[in-house]
Amino acid sequence: MAETMYGLKRTHRCAEVTTANIGETVTLMGWTAKRRNLGGMIFVDLRDRSGIMQVVFDENDIGAEGFAKAGTIRSEYVLAVRGVVEKRGGAVNEKLATGTMEVRATELRILSEAQTPPFPIEENSQTREDLRLRYRYLDLRRPDIQRNLMLKSRVATLSRNFMAEQGFLEIETPMLAKSTPEGARDYLVPSRIYPGSFFALPQSPQIFKQLLMVSGYDRYFQIARCFRDEDLRADRQPEFTQMDMELSFVDIDDVIEVNEALLAHLWKEILGIELKTPFRRMTWKEAMERFGSDKPDLRFGMELHNVTETVKDCGFGVFSQAAADGGSVVGINVKGQAAMPRKKIDQLTEFVKGYGLKGLAYLSVQEDGTYKSSFAKFMTPEELKALADAMEAEPGDLLLFVADKDKLALETMGALRCELAKRLELIDKSKFEFLWVVEFPQFEWSEEEQRFTAMHHPFTMPMEEDLQYLDTDLGKVRAKAYDIVLNGCEIGGGSVRIHQDDVQEKMFECLGFTKEQAHEQFSFLLDAFKYGVPPHAGLAYGLDRLCMLMLGLDSIRDVIAFPKVKDSSCLMTEAPSPVAQAQLDELGISIVKRDEPETTA
Repeated sequence: MAETMYGLKRTHRCAEVTTANIGETVTLMGWTAKRRNLGGMIFVDLRDRSGIMQVVFDENDIGAEGFAKAGTIRSEYVLAVRGVVEKRGGAVNEKLATGTMEVRATELRILSEAQTPPFPIEENSQTREDLRLRYRYLDLRRPDIQRNLMLKSRVATLSRNFMAEQGFLEIETPMLAKSTPEGARDYLVPSRIYPGSFFALPQSPQIFKQLLMVSGYDRYFQIARCFRDEDLRADRQPEFTQMDMELSFVDIDDVIEVNEALLAHLWKEILGIELKTPFRRMTWKEAMERFGSDKPDLRFGMELHNVTETVKDCGFGVFSQAAADGGSVVGINVKGQAAMPRKKIDQLTEFVKGYGLKGLAYLSVQEDGTYKSSFAKFMTPEELKALADAMEAEPGDLLLFVADKDKLALETMGALRCELAKRLELIDKSKFEFLWVVEFPQFEWSEEEQRFTAMHHPFTMPMEEDLQYLDTDLGKVRAKAYDIVLNGCEIGGGSVRIHQDDVQEKMFECLGFTKEQAHEQFSFLLDAFKYGVPPHAGLAYGLDRLCMLMLGLDSIRDVIAFPKVKDSSCLMTEAPSPVAQAQLDELGISIVKRDEPETTA
């Protein structure tokens, strides 16, 4: 039967006890991680969020009744133990911070009994993720998950304190907002009072933080919950946390300076690593040309080579035709891999086909200087040598090529570069390589909508020298936008905002908004801008992703207490779920059943 804590007060967490406490009486409370009954003595590993302390139950210390009670303890029972801290009488456990000590119990209370868990509560669990997420409250007891969430809490606390010291004010913005176009899909919230009207959960605090700059708050900071109804990946969730900021009377360099200082502070305080600042900067154009990605991983080489000029007149039609059609031939030099088996090259070919390309061409430079290739018969020896020279090839190297439209060729080879680095184990996982990517395109062409859309959002300021192209060539306009990238992942992004009425009006026009449409969607912001708006800029981090990378993890689910799975559902609570018809009636909502797709035998 469960007992109460009455008369007992916890004095320490389990791993807070140190050798300085030897000889003292302490009271610990926690969960039973392990229990070993050796007949005359019972050993229990007591666990709480701080770690583990070994507790020894001896009938001579705790009495016959207490010893009998200790004999009933099972895995995950919640205990309160009072006892004396001693040096371990048996073997020392070097893996535990408390491995040289134990608590010899003088009093025991079983605060709660527990059924046998559906899986072991242990670090680096091999249990299926769907089962762990169904019982997430048990999974959260795992020491590694607890360390992850404690680090995330510390990141938030240190960031708040640092930003306060830098003059930022923490201000909350609404969770119920207005649905706006562009970006990902909104999560909509029906209004009971205004039937047929909806709030939207915020994809970011963007508009509100700009309004705070209009209101004169100068430096804003918030750890904000955000929501996006989009397909999930390992580093995406439908609800997530941003570390959000906005600054007035600044330009790009000012925002970068504050954020480099913040990141250096976090890495030093949490990981004990001194980051070298300023971080490297690279234009979007350079990043795409060299790495095929606007978030390049700089922990390894294998940069891309555009060899279009070299092969534009060669005898291999795949290359020459791509060049004639205005596309590109892009290659990667995989050093020392000339002997890669054809089976593995075929696997890489299937990989690039997954990105929409027809195939992958290869050229192996043999140790004797000869070539082995899928296309050598179509090219002269001189053309092959020129191609190898353009790729900076040496004997023993494997050269891989794709030919297609610029964007597709670059992005595919950027993905292949990362895939090869994983397969060949070229990535030094102990490194933290930061990079600012700047000068993004202001607009990107949408094949689906057959129009230009904002690459970031409609409030991003174009570079002043490119304003001239707003009337003539939108593809040439660069944005005063910047992303902070770490180890091939974007951890934050932002931009200088438009604060001039005429530029903002022109931006909406370029994006296909009429004046009426722009005013309908953003009237409160545009009206506010009539009353004096300072130049301002901002940035937001994905807090979950930042912590994931600090910990060297592969999924943000491991730094979120109660994450969703790929279909945006919660396995533990079984949300989303149907609601009562009375609730729908009150909101004026009717559910339209979708036709099930026809299936064939």
